[in-house]
Amino acid sequence: MFTLVIGGAASGKSEYAESLITGSEHLPRYYIATMEPLDLECRARIEKHRKMRAEKQFLTIECYTGLSALRLPERGSVLLECLGNLVANEIYSPAGAGTEQGALNAAAEGVEALLAQCRDLVVVSSEVFSAGERYAPGTDVYLRTLAGVHRALAQRADRVCEVVCGLPQYYKGGTQ
Repeated sequence: MFTLVIGGAASGKSEYAESLITGSEHLPRYYIATMEPLDLECRARIEKHRKMRAEKQFLTIECYTGLSALRLPERGSVLLECLGNLVANEIYSPAGAGTEQGALNAAAEGVEALLAQCRDLVVVSSEVFSAGERYAPGTDVYLRTLAGVHRALAQRADRVCEVVCGLPQYYKGGTQ
């Protein structure tokens, strides 16, 4: 089962995605984290989240770019968080794909590679399109790329939902 979970900042999307995986009968549970630890604040946040996930029997795997090369030790359930970070890393990180099309391909191919290695996959991503804010120059490349990845994955997914105020609204595939 492949579920795409999208939501705004602090919407409850991560908690909802975790509940989908912890409710799965397929073990082990892998948490693929895509946030690069660029500073002390990021490192502290990562450590806090790693401890929280360990209590839920998640094995954390850090993967910032090149998701398609990742090999899981055995089939189980996978939570990928966050697609928005992965896309940004593929565009802007020196180790990333470097171009809009390259980042789109890298993210989509990475998800396909995960699907071939697991029984349940939940991908978490950010809804950053309706803020109505002015973004820094060059951000349009990121927004276009993330939107393209969202469209590609939504077509491929069994279920697609958006979480608002902790409540999932399904657009495809119904509720669990």
